[in-house]
Amino acid sequence: MPAAKLTIGELEAGYPLYCKALRRLLQEGRSAKEIERTVCWSHLETLNRCLPGRYKAPSYLMVLIKRDLEQPKDERGSSL
Repeated sequence: MPAAKLTIGELEAGYPLYCKALRRLLQEGRSAKEIERTVCWSHLETLNRCLPGRYKAPSYLMVLIKRDLEQPKDERGSSL
């Protein structure tokens, strides 16, 4: 079954959801290889490839989220 084709506008609308999914996967302790096979990773890659000035690479987002999750709650500033 072929994957559904989404427009850039539809991908942009889902960006906060993809970031939330990435955070959840990291909280669950999923490996980088497992995360790289997910739909949210694919959508984040597409956004970065098409609009690199607006959207960071998923690998960069993963580092930011990991760092945020490792900090104690009282030291956290804004979260993704």
